[in-house]
Amino acid sequence: MSNKTFTIDGMHCASCAQTVEKAVKKLPGVQSSTVNLATEKLTVDFDQSKITDKDILSAVADAGYQANSLDVQKSFVIEGMTCASCAQTVEKAVGKQAGVSTASVNLATEKLHVQYDPKIISVADMIKIVSDTGYKASEEIDTAMKSEEEQDKKARYISNLWKRFWISALFTVPLLYISMGHMLGAPLPEILNPAINPVAFVITQLVLTIPVVFLGRQFFIIGFKALFKGHPNMDSLVALGTSAAFIFSLGATIAVFLGNTTYAMELYYESAAVILTLITLGKYVEALSMGKTSEAIKKLMGLAPKTARVMRDGKESEIAIEEVQVGDHLVVKPGEKMPVDGTIIEGMTSVDEAMLTGESMPVEKTIGDTIISGSMNQNGTIQYKATKVGKDTTLSQIIKLVEDAQGSKAPIAKLADTISGYFVPIVIVLALLAGLGWYISGQSGIFVLTIVISVLVIACPCALGLATPTAIMVGTGKGAEHGVLIKSGVALETTHQVETVIFDKTGTITQGKPKVTDIVTSADFSKERLLLLAASAEKGSEHPLGAAIVLEAETKKMLLVKMHEFNAIPGHGIEGMIDGQRILLGNKKLMDERAISLGTLTTTSDSLASEGKTPMYIAVDGQLAGIIAVADTIKENSVKAIKRLHQMGLEVVMITGDNTRTAQAIAKQVGIERVLSEVLPEEKANEVKMLQSEGKKVAMVGDGINDAPALAQADIGIAIGSGTDIAIESADIVLMRSDLMDVPTAIELSKATIKNIKENLFWAFAYNTLGIPVAMGVLYLFGGPLLNPMLAGAAMSFSSVSVLLNALRLKRFKPKSV
Repeated sequence: MSNKTFTIDGMHCASCAQTVEKAVKKLPGVQSSTVNLATEKLTVDFDQSKITDKDILSAVADAGYQANSLDVQKSFVIEGMTCASCAQTVEKAVGKQAGVSTASVNLATEKLHVQYDPKIISVADMIKIVSDTGYKASEEIDTAMKSEEEQDKKARYISNLWKRFWISALFTVPLLYISMGHMLGAPLPEILNPAINPVAFVITQLVLTIPVVFLGRQFFIIGFKALFKGHPNMDSLVALGTSAAFIFSLGATIAVFLGNTTYAMELYYESAAVILTLITLGKYVEALSMGKTSEAIKKLMGLAPKTARVMRDGKESEIAIEEVQVGDHLVVKPGEKMPVDGTIIEGMTSVDEAMLTGESMPVEKTIGDTIISGSMNQNGTIQYKATKVGKDTTLSQIIKLVEDAQGSKAPIAKLADTISGYFVPIVIVLALLAGLGWYISGQSGIFVLTIVISVLVIACPCALGLATPTAIMVGTGKGAEHGVLIKSGVALETTHQVETVIFDKTGTITQGKPKVTDIVTSADFSKERLLLLAASAEKGSEHPLGAAIVLEAETKKMLLVKMHEFNAIPGHGIEGMIDGQRILLGNKKLMDERAISLGTLTTTSDSLASEGKTPMYIAVDGQLAGIIAVADTIKENSVKAIKRLHQMGLEVVMITGDNTRTAQAIAKQVGIERVLSEVLPEEKANEVKMLQSEGKKVAMVGDGINDAPALAQADIGIAIGSGTDIAIESADIVLMRSDLMDVPTAIELSKATIKNIKENLFWAFAYNTLGIPVAMGVLYLFGGPLLNPMLAGAAMSFSSVSVLLNALRLKRFKPKSV
């Protein structure tokens, strides 16, 4: 059972507290639910195997309130991990501590992510726990600060691996020639001929092996440390195998010194050296591949300029980006990057936001428009006021979202994690049993040693540990390149199972802003005159329909005239005098009330209404002058996106608070058959729940505050990037371009990533399923070859590299077009 506390916003009486308590208590797996109205806190005892934090947050949202977890989330950098078994060891050690809600280790990013109660356990406690398991943990620093430091550290690590490999190879190649060349007929100098000078033969091999062992000492340090602590890992297998080969060979060397020259031909120095050299090469290639998986993060980090040009006290000065404060006025010239988020106060330009939103076309910006940090100023000098700095900027938030997603685990990884936790101890037992079995059957000590070393070396769980996180890293990074921010591995995996996609209408399928669509006049009036009269009458109106008419006139640069004797008629419209003419502007009720006949425009009016448009009637001196239709127009790609989803075999549903007639008209235009209309904001989450009760995996796409509970309730919540902060916070996926074509892109990317993970897991399991029996000598039983330990080392390295290379294929992902 887990005990957790949440803050609750929106309660104002005991009845509210009871409502929240009951809503949470009804959830399966909840043992107790207590709300303290005075502190506005909810305490829940629940079974984490049955429900999650998200279920509790959704239940509170359904009750009409907002909950926030009091748990702290912290990330740690873990040093010393070499395989999935290491990750499992750290995860289990931290996860079982009191006060820790969740602990997740990502081998690919070498990060530990912990959700915990700081009142029960501290950061220092967790660092010590990791240290006790044989690894080193350090608290992760801010994204803005760590970019160059982390890249330098990884570059040094890769450089060190390469250096270790080529120096090891310098000693291993002659060692291999001396030890095995003569068996293939290669000439050896007389001084090294084992038949003539066995002592020199064995001493030379020992001297060549020692530097390779020294260069690979980390395998032994980490491997034996983990073994002695009771958590054997991949390095433990390598250390045991190569140590056995080296110690046996050292014993044989001593025997030769003492006069028993038969042991000169029973050395395993070359196996130890070749295994260490090949595994170092494998680690190098692995590190290079891992670097490529996180290219999206590197590109995003590279977008932020190091300095900013600021106007202070009337003077322009250049300061470090960390010193920029909210409210500062920044100057950005053509070809420069925007340092922080802000709003333009002077100048106009076009801005390239491609790396952040995936939008290839530059965006025109003028006074009052928003600037996103990291975007590129193209052709005009501007001044803008900083509104978000440091880790609050859009760029920093995007980087954090992508990093969090890359560091999270998908449910599909659980199987690999479970197996990896037991894998290494089982392999050690299998190696000993195989050796014992062959020894009992009458084989020599050399044969038994070959079997034991081969099993220990070939059975590395690295491929299993890397199968899922590497694909998630590439997948989420690729999503970011297309303006699709996927917040977690869980979201990435769940998205491929979606069967039904629900779209909010206003602001999602449509623009969310009313616009003049049609102007229809009687014979005596021109369209320009009708628009001028209507806009002049509505000038200063706060009504969205009136504002749309005024905006249309302003777009056409019309000079509006003053209206006299203004009179607002609630629920009907307005009236007044313009240029000596009495103007009536409003709905059909107003025309009926003033006995103004629609005449031949009745049919036109009905037709406009059936298309989801709102007709506004204009009468001049008691006669109908015409109709101006206003509607919330459909976004450019709405039809295309919905068509693509249908092609993918998905059900598409529209949900709206609009009346049924308008909703059906919009749905017909975009090709949606199932419509949920006249749905109150607080009922949207219930509608999602009803669709889920049909056994469907549901994705909800929305942009407004009223969509937040539905986004949280859905299996996958997808927020439009131009939407409200609350909607974006509640969602699992954020579409930065606010383009609905990115909905099918997100689903396609999820399917491609899960397919890649399944391929990785298949090959990782297949490799170990086939490799271990071969190493144990199964083929030899039936007259086949015996696996050489050196080939086992090469195969082990190749397995990890092959998984990484397969994950990198996701970089070629491109969304399909209609």
